[in-house]
Amino acid sequence: MPFAALTPPLSVATAVAPLSVLLLVAAYLIGSLSGSLLLGKLRGVDIRQHGSGNAGGTNAFRTQGLRFALCVVVIDIGKGVLATWLALRFAPVAANWSVTAHGYLAAFAAVLGHVWPIWHGFRGGKGAATLVGGLAVLWPFAVPVLVAVWAVVIVASGYVGLATVIAAVSLPLLAWITDAGMPRLWFSLAAAALIVFTHRGNLARLRAGTESRFARARLLHRWRRS
Repeated sequence: MPFAALTPPLSVATAVAPLSVLLLVAAYLIGSLSGSLLLGKLRGVDIRQHGSGNAGGTNAFRTQGLRFALCVVVIDIGKGVLATWLALRFAPVAANWSVTAHGYLAAFAAVLGHVWPIWHGFRGGKGAATLVGGLAVLWPFAVPVLVAVWAVVIVASGYVGLATVIAAVSLPLLAWITDAGMPRLWFSLAAAALIVFTHRGNLARLRAGTESRFARARLLHRWRRS
């Protein structure tokens, strides 16, 4: 697939089909539906006022418990799946962008919506779960690889943020090793850069030695070494 299919020149971009724009806007709006904030309203809590202040699965688990966090993750992954599937299903075939390009762009738009949700004052989560949802549709082979990398790092270190960043950074490496093509490689690079950006606070706390550990993961690591 030519690189131009993913990033058309300016003269082509001005001729993007209205349906393409509509699909990307819809993907962003779907991504803006934050699982933790929607479920939090049912409990009468704003998760952004608890724990780390992040509207994501990790903070949901730490402040609201496992069941709440699992529901949050299901919603956040599901909206990535839905936004990407809709783009692939309804992308105009005769458009300047390929159907696959619509999927990649919609997945990224959904992640942007999760991070900066229009429905919630542009204060959302960090985008990892929604990215996994998009990948489940676009590149399902990558999902178990990323989960494995994430699990190994979190068990070894106890740092959820670090595990998420390393898993995201491994995505473009996986695309390059498997010769996945330029559109997928550029999507992987953009997604990894966004995840690193949204976790910049975690990385700063790691450097300062103040980042919180996931104690249960460290206990598993110590048990395996004993």
